[in-house]
Amino acid sequence: MNIFKLAFELFIIYMVYKLIFDFIIPVYHTTRQMKQKMAEMHQKMHDQQQPAQPTQANVAKQNDLPKKSFADDYIEYEEVK
Repeated sequence: MNIFKLAFELFIIYMVYKLIFDFIIPVYHTTRQMKQKMAEMHQKMHDQQQPAQPTQANVAKQNDLPKKSFADDYIEYEEVK
């Protein structure tokens, strides 16, 4: 009887070991990775939705450029018949 009790206890210990190392730990790692990826994706989406704030240097460069009128964009052409 004693050998059956020992075999049963070893079997239970083996099953708990397999449950922990083959199921619980991989699920934990996968869940953690998914949370990290979702946070990265959320941050990228947030960054893309934010309008680009012009820096002081960009604003100064834009103010220094001469204003271009739309009349300069017109090009006359001759119709070919």
